[in-house]
Amino acid sequence: MFKVELRDKRRHVLLTIDLAGNTPLFEQIAAAVRRGILEGTIQSGERMPPAAELSASLDVNRNTVLHAYQLLRDEGLLELRRGRGATITLKADSLRGLSAAMSRLVTQARDLGVSADALASLVKESYA
Repeated sequence: MFKVELRDKRRHVLLTIDLAGNTPLFEQIAAAVRRGILEGTIQSGERMPPAAELSASLDVNRNTVLHAYQLLRDEGLLELRRGRGATITLKADSLRGLSAAMSRLVTQARDLGVSADALASLVKESYA
């Protein structure tokens, strides 16, 4: 396994990807940004590195980074503006709140003896 880490100026790990993994790199990058949002190392209003810079840092194709950025944009977590770069949106704060609510839900389900599969089914049914 070959992992690549990108750290910010405060030496926080922003992104970790596994170049030898089975998950597509663009999905790993998007997941790493989401994880950074949830952990608080990436904040709303923060600018992400330009695609060319991030691709060079992670040693991946620029289009891979752009694909990840577009995925995050489609989820409402990233705003892309030509000439202004990629900025984390205020929706990131909502994602952190949702994650906390999910943690409470999982704890409650465990306490009630509800399996992960049953909980996932309940969430899917509620979401539909």
